[in-house]
Amino acid sequence: MMTATRGVTAVGMEEEDAQQYSAVMTIRPLVALACSLRLLTAVPLAQAPQAPATITVPYTEFTLANGLHVILHRDPTVPVAAVNVWYHVGSGREKPGRTGFAHLFEHVMFEGSEHVAEGQFDSWLEAAGGSNNGSTSEDRTNYVTDVPSNALELALFLESDRMGYLLPTLTQGKLDGQRDVVKNEKRQRVDNAPYGQAFVELTSMLYPKGHPYSWPVIGSMDDLSAAQLDDVREFFTTYYAPNNASLVIAGDIDIAQTRTLVEKWFSAIPRGKDVSPLVTQPVQLEGVVRRTITDRVQLPRLYMAWHTPAFYAPGDAAMDMIGGLLTGGKNSRLYKRLVYDLQMAQDVFAAQQSSALGSTFLVVSTARPGQSLEKIQAVIDEEIARLQQQPPEAREMMRVLNQTEASFYRRMERTAGFGGKADQLNGYFVATGMPDFFEEDLARYRALSPADIQSAAARYLPATRRVELSVMPATPAGK
Repeated sequence: MMTATRGVTAVGMEEEDAQQYSAVMTIRPLVALACSLRLLTAVPLAQAPQAPATITVPYTEFTLANGLHVILHRDPTVPVAAVNVWYHVGSGREKPGRTGFAHLFEHVMFEGSEHVAEGQFDSWLEAAGGSNNGSTSEDRTNYVTDVPSNALELALFLESDRMGYLLPTLTQGKLDGQRDVVKNEKRQRVDNAPYGQAFVELTSMLYPKGHPYSWPVIGSMDDLSAAQLDDVREFFTTYYAPNNASLVIAGDIDIAQTRTLVEKWFSAIPRGKDVSPLVTQPVQLEGVVRRTITDRVQLPRLYMAWHTPAFYAPGDAAMDMIGGLLTGGKNSRLYKRLVYDLQMAQDVFAAQQSSALGSTFLVVSTARPGQSLEKIQAVIDEEIARLQQQPPEAREMMRVLNQTEASFYRRMERTAGFGGKADQLNGYFVATGMPDFFEEDLARYRALSPADIQSAAARYLPATRRVELSVMPATPAGK
């Protein structure tokens, strides 16, 4: 919805419930091919059906003289065109003392440009039957515009105008207005949200000061207040250049005509200075980092986190599978024990939160009234230790693989929106340089053995190197 607050911004930002949080933060290329839908039956891996045909997504790619990389994919299933832009900048590129710029600028990008007056971006798209949105993470900022295919040129004009001609209309008033919007978003989703401060605390506990991931994506109130117009102009000039962006257009399009339209609207935008890759040393905890905070909540909640392999690195897919084994469904190990059998917890959630510079494996559980976090943590430790000491059964592995494949295929049925094929083509290109990485991505999961899972659990989930955060009610229940 164009009227919705824009920006999925940080761990836990959108949802207080741990399982809903999974949908917000696990934005990853698990997408699928509708014509190849195949859910494996729950049988031992050795008896699995023959693998389906290779998943391919045909595309055309080229780079304009100004450095803008363009990827085109035709899918005439429905008369819709998806225009998807990734700027290769997230909160990890911000300077200490100027945090929150990436997300703030995401908002500013909807405030009009030289040839599009304030408010017209939305109104023109709405009149054509289109929609748009944007989101920010530590690693990137992306914008999705979905229109009927006969309105493709309108979408390209609007996108090109804010890429190339936003600064002439950027005023202090516009900056102040969007700064207030972002501050209010922070109050609503972090400062005044139940358990909202937990992920701010986790970030500071996991990463040393100065690390690109050591501050929340939404930034701090002080830094947002300190943002000056010149700072924002510098940020735009540095990171919102065509050579620091990739554009995917997918849907019911004519490839040759679409290329002509891209050249028409984007070729004149000047190239910016080259942006060096963001590189940092891997982070490793030297021991257990514990902290307890209080919040205006009714029930205690436990957060446990470990540093794990970066997105697509060896071990990343195995950690995804471990999350599914522990909490992927009502029959999963932790969910069954904590929520059903022992009835200690209201909920429990575990997942690999993958990022470019390094990932985090997270376990979150909310205690039932009268139950202690210490007992919940003991059960979590037991189940992790069981995975470390004994490989999972083939039947368990097949259940999680079925879930992974089902998610993969469902996502690929959509071309537009967050997580649709246009978004995935862009994400694969940015992460691997290969837009059509669908088959290779799914193959990571299909290749895993029970022994791989046991090895990953032992290597990446040590009880001696992790973060443990407890959130306790500020006022004891019943007071």
